[in-house]
Amino acid sequence: MLAIEYGVGGSGGQCGAFLSADQAGVDCILSNLPVNSPPPMAAERSKSSKKPLYSPEQRARRDATPWTMVQAVLAPLQFLVFLISLGLVAYYLTTGNGYEAATISILAKTFLLYIIMITGSIWEKVVFGEWLFVEAFFWEDVFSMLVLTLQTLYVVALLKGWWTPQQQIYIAVAAYGTYVINAAQFLWKLRIARLEGQKPDKASVSHHWAGQQS
Repeated sequence: MLAIEYGVGGSGGQCGAFLSADQAGVDCILSNLPVNSPPPMAAERSKSSKKPLYSPEQRARRDATPWTMVQAVLAPLQFLVFLISLGLVAYYLTTGNGYEAATISILAKTFLLYIIMITGSIWEKVVFGEWLFVEAFFWEDVFSMLVLTLQTLYVVALLKGWWTPQQQIYIAVAAYGTYVINAAQFLWKLRIARLEGQKPDKASVSHHWAGQQS
């Protein structure tokens, strides 16, 4: 067995040991590494996780385009129609009455969904340069397409006479459940966008600070 002795001496905090020079050098380097420094991969993931929802250019295009206002009007309107339709659907499923009213409400909700999908795609093209599935709203678009597929299936089943009226209504119920998740996704992104909008721009703060120091 080799006798090993570590000591800290002098003002430079040198490491001493009865070891080979190479081993002693490695131990010195390891002992002087910062304890709390994150691994490079973890640091990179931390940076990517803080990526803003909009770049400054995208935020400027979002605020300038009239399609933003179109989305701001259509989204709550669709939600209002959804609530009315949900009540009519629930009434039909529990009482067996009001099938026509429930059907009309589902068709109205489907129509608004198509309108908001088309205008939303135009909005994404203007703001992000892509029609759909941009990185910032990828999963929102995925769930939107799922909602659109289910509601389209309902319309096709209604026109083709597939299944019973009650079974057709259940397709709409599945679409409505997916729509609730989708609406929650967009509300969450809206909250993130508002929080990011409240943060001062680093470049402008830096410029303002430099101006005060001059």
